[in-house]
Amino acid sequence: MSPSGPSALTLAFAASTLLAAAGALAQPPGGFGGPRPEPEIEGIPRVPTAVPLPSLSAPVTGPGSAFDSAPSLAHGLDLKHFRYETTEYFVSGTAAGKPYTTRVVVRQPADHRRFSGLVLAESMHVSGAAHMFEFTSAYLMDSGHAAVEIVTTSPQQFVAFNAERYSSLKVENGQQNEIIAQVGALLRSSKTPLAGPVRKMVMGGTSMSAGTLINYLPAHMVFRTPEMNRIFDGFMPTSNGSTIREIDVPMIQMPTMHEVSTNVTRRQDGDEPGKQFRLYEFAAIGHVDSRDNVRLLPNPCAKPLSTFLTQAYFSVTLHHLLRWVDEGIAPPRAQRILLDRDESNDGSSMALDANGNPLGGIPSPYVDVPTAKYAPVNTAAEPVIASPSEYVRVNGLQGAQTMCRLSAYQEPFSAAKLRELYGSKREYLRKFEARLGELEREGWSLPFYHDAILADVAKTEF
Repeated sequence: MSPSGPSALTLAFAASTLLAAAGALAQPPGGFGGPRPEPEIEGIPRVPTAVPLPSLSAPVTGPGSAFDSAPSLAHGLDLKHFRYETTEYFVSGTAAGKPYTTRVVVRQPADHRRFSGLVLAESMHVSGAAHMFEFTSAYLMDSGHAAVEIVTTSPQQFVAFNAERYSSLKVENGQQNEIIAQVGALLRSSKTPLAGPVRKMVMGGTSMSAGTLINYLPAHMVFRTPEMNRIFDGFMPTSNGSTIREIDVPMIQMPTMHEVSTNVTRRQDGDEPGKQFRLYEFAAIGHVDSRDNVRLLPNPCAKPLSTFLTQAYFSVTLHHLLRWVDEGIAPPRAQRILLDRDESNDGSSMALDANGNPLGGIPSPYVDVPTAKYAPVNTAAEPVIASPSEYVRVNGLQGAQTMCRLSAYQEPFSAAKLRELYGSKREYLRKFEARLGELEREGWSLPFYHDAILADVAKTEF
């Protein structure tokens, strides 16, 4: 069952508002040339400042059920499969001069000896989902990494879900940055709820929560642990195409076809301190994962949902970021998706190949040895389908329109075209596996996903 949450209109408005705010902070004053003072931003000091450690509750075990913020994990690759535990805490402190109590969820190996010391933290999406964990969960758990989500928006949906359990939560506008910094410092302290010391910790975000991440970056530059150490070692904003300010730690930004088709940064990759940046654009990825998203199952859209294995490629990005911050291994640079900015020729502002897929970007065997065309933007089926997901049932056509607009679709090739391209299914699978192996050696696909990807394409019928 998907978690309860605000209406589709509320979600869309909140996301657009936060991303607009993020854009205002994306490029620092004076552009990107040379040293510059931090801008005056209310609530953020101008010099490095230690944050106070907030108080951590005992694990919250009731009353009633916990809010499920990760319902969209890949089938068979859930927490039970990897022997992971989920623990909920309440964290309380003072931010922006006012008291707060927020929810923090920690996912880590049940056998604490397996904890790698690496952590992915995220500000929970306003929809009530820990999307960055969902998008990278199998890789994270297979590696022994921990994932932490922090509520930085109104807790109203939690109270609506279970008032008895969540009535003490209180978060107000303007407190987000200090909450993120304080919880991050707590995670790195001796009072951490994690299984052991944190070796490195990165912050991720997608869409609205990428906006929260971007808005946090000026605070990142000055907020420190009580020992005056950095709180986060790297950042991974995804489903976002804005130009993001330079910072003092590595960052990999990952726009999707939705952002590339409209507006995407011109910021260049860099390796020198203060400019450590990569832009990773995977052709065929949509704004949301339409393969495992419970809100899109069954399909409420007019066109077939993309079954592109999104998680495998979000995980590539996270893997390279963690190696960058932990081992100092600079990630490979990647070509960007090519744009012709002409929708009159093929309906896309991206340049497309002969099969209708984007040219350029980071390669994948799904695009290099294709059996379908992948594209944004899907549209909702009208009228609303029978027996839709709970989200679509509650929000109706508007909910379906919101989710379909954010998803990618695929148009499978005909059997005749498949035979024209490959001759036989056997030859197709041979070429696909060969290309997959090449991309694994180049760092663009993780061996962990090898069997899952091959099992996926083995279903193709000629």
